[in-house]
Amino acid sequence: MTSTTATPARTGFSPSEYIVCLNGIVWREALRFLHQRERFVSALVRPLVWLFIFAAGFRQVLGISIIPPYETYILYEVYIAPGLMAMIQLFNGMQSSLSMVYDREMGNMRTLLVSPLPRGYLLFCKLLAGTAVSLLQVYAFLVIAWFWDIAPPTIGYLTVLPALVLSGLMLGALGMLISSGIKQLENFAGVMNFVIFPMFFASSALYPLWRVQEGSPMLYYVCQCNPFTHAVELIRFALYGKMNWVSLAVVGGCTVVFMAGAILAYDPSRGLVRRGPGGGEA
Repeated sequence: MTSTTATPARTGFSPSEYIVCLNGIVWREALRFLHQRERFVSALVRPLVWLFIFAAGFRQVLGISIIPPYETYILYEVYIAPGLMAMIQLFNGMQSSLSMVYDREMGNMRTLLVSPLPRGYLLFCKLLAGTAVSLLQVYAFLVIAWFWDIAPPTIGYLTVLPALVLSGLMLGALGMLISSGIKQLENFAGVMNFVIFPMFFASSALYPLWRVQEGSPMLYYVCQCNPFTHAVELIRFALYGKMNWVSLAVVGGCTVVFMAGAILAYDPSRGLVRRGPGGGEA
């Protein structure tokens, strides 16, 4: 009499398989970034235009008083530097989302999302890869800004890293959530402009909120409710070795909400990306 031993059904994946997946997605994003050098240049041109041209004209108009985290009077270009760092991450998050729309049309994203790994983990890996690219762009901007006499405390280059990671995750998750509802690549440019410019200008990136309140109390409350404002302030305080707890809570909470919304939206059975007639994602 022979006995057979049933092979236990496999439940889940090993940590090494999750790491392999993460490495593959990050490496693919890194190769794409290396092959698109104009993307790196364009990411730096926008903030440098504000830093070198607009700041020179606004310096005499917008004086900056002593406000936290600064302990003395500062030049206007010093004030806008954290906002320009967040601006780089905002544009990078939207560009990463644009690539997701493109991949979904071309079939690459469809192949990724039908893999047996959890969909939420795949999207999170994509988000981490985009955030890593934005960090390279931000630190390249800081190197150039240093030659323009924008030099925070040396420790600030290290203390700002966690803030940049968190703000990059939030802005990337927002772009991912927006991309889930875009069916055609041509529509994404208009949506980007509708999101990017209001978020950037209705924030503390270019001017202190106390000045906004003097000119328009209603706009002041809009800026206070803008998640991008809190991303800027989180970076600003961290750059000088300090912590803005309110901004940390807002950015952390928005990151969770945006990411959860993106995971739900990319679920073909429940979200915004529905299954087409052939079983694929529409």
